[in-house]
Amino acid sequence: MANVENKEYEEIISNYYEGRGVSSLISLEIDPQKSDKVAKSLADFHNVEDVLLVTGDVDMIVKARFKNYDHMKSFLTEEASGLDGVINVSSMMIITTYKERGKFIEVEDKEEQ
Repeated sequence: MANVENKEYEEIISNYYEGRGVSSLISLEIDPQKSDKVAKSLADFHNVEDVLLVTGDVDMIVKARFKNYDHMKSFLTEEASGLDGVINVSSMMIITTYKERGKFIEVEDKEEQ
């Protein structure tokens, strides 16, 4: 049952983002002794914007932009998760950006419509 629900979710998300760019925050659990190697490998991808070593529940956060949902899925399942030193990968798709790099982003107020 969970496999069917997962497949339905994948189809909905893929259709929603088809042909549209996707931005994502990616959390990685890594082998701490390989953090520099993992960071360098991730930074080499042209769509990766930021690579941060952090404290807390995860070890590293990556911000990346993808041409579409399938591109993001492929990056997560084939590229990032396959790097030597990566133990676990999870992601959050960015829905709306309100402020980025110190600049506010103009957002349409839906309540006024």
